[in-house]
Amino acid sequence: MKDNKRTFAASPLMMLICGSIILALALGFRQSFGIFLKPMTGDLGYGRETFSLALALQNLVWGITQPFTGWIADKYGTSKALLIGALVYVLGLVFMAYSSTGVGLTLSAGVLIGIGLGGSSFAVIFGALGRAFEARRRSMVLGIAGMGASFGMFMVPPSAQSLINSFGWFKTIIILAMTCILMFVLSIGLIEEKKPLQEKRDTGSALSEAFKHRDFWLLGIGFAVCGFQVVFMLTHLAAYVQDQGLTQTVAVNALAIIGFTNMFGSLLAGYLGGKFPKPYLLSAIFFLRAIIILIFILTPISQTTVYLFLGAIGLIWLGTVPLTNGTLATIFGVKYLSTLSGLVFVMHQIGSFAGGWLGGVLFDRTGSYQAIWITAILLSLVAALSYLPVKERPISELKTESQQSNVANA
Repeated sequence: MKDNKRTFAASPLMMLICGSIILALALGFRQSFGIFLKPMTGDLGYGRETFSLALALQNLVWGITQPFTGWIADKYGTSKALLIGALVYVLGLVFMAYSSTGVGLTLSAGVLIGIGLGGSSFAVIFGALGRAFEARRRSMVLGIAGMGASFGMFMVPPSAQSLINSFGWFKTIIILAMTCILMFVLSIGLIEEKKPLQEKRDTGSALSEAFKHRDFWLLGIGFAVCGFQVVFMLTHLAAYVQDQGLTQTVAVNALAIIGFTNMFGSLLAGYLGGKFPKPYLLSAIFFLRAIIILIFILTPISQTTVYLFLGAIGLIWLGTVPLTNGTLATIFGVKYLSTLSGLVFVMHQIGSFAGGWLGGVLFDRTGSYQAIWITAILLSLVAALSYLPVKERPISELKTESQQSNVANA
């Protein structure tokens, strides 16, 4: 009787669709938080450093949480990790709306939403998709899912701004919380089929193997730089644009442009990742970021230059995510992909914390974002160089070659 028992499992296509929509919601909400900076600080009386610290902590908690939610997804199923993430995300948004002090904002927008993102974003979703699709299609599939996340980034900020204009920031956050409940239903589409995998390692062995591997840490360094740049711009770009004399509408459009162009950028990254070595593509992305940011800060700011800058940077905004996860899957396999992806994401979020927080600190101290822009350029070069030595080959092959070499030398 037990052998005849059948349980529901989502098809790979359903997993891709539901996973992409969840990413669109989770990342779209997160992309919009920057437009709440001015209205909330203006109404509640705390400075940009306080708001920046809350969002910086959000990214750090998101990163710290990701390996644990990734482990839950690997061990007990992606849908269970998503249910936890969605519940905490909704609670975080509600408490954020009712937070009238810096401490309340830090606990809600920082801690709770950080945990919610940990259970509803890249490591959890990409781990499931990496297991659902074969290696030859994996890079393209991850690029499509990244495109879904970018669609949310394109749609949510202008929608949220329209709601703020009509109802104010408080009711807008409540509306976002109610929309976030959709993740509960969509999590059903990520129930995985139990497939026997050839990998015999346990979690501890997989982690030990990764921690001893040079390329795991090189991928983490590059991802940390990505987090620094992305979260600095997400948190401070809207305010920076307005500080230069442009309107709130331009600032919101700028955030939407990132999401729009990155829909194509993520898809392109996924496609190219199936054709060319992913570490080289990652290196190229960061060389391009350095050049684009340098041109932007040296050019007199206007509506046109802002839109051109965000259009260009958006093309390579989240292309790092499918390429990094695809490289991890190639090197370390897919059985513990969510866990290992989560651990690399911790490094991404350490960079995110630094970028978001230091942007606010230096602005409050100097009245300018210039030092952070320059730092972002220098770190781009560090990241670009860190990817070049990475070898996109299964670790099992490298072990076999090493053993054969040792035998031959003996």
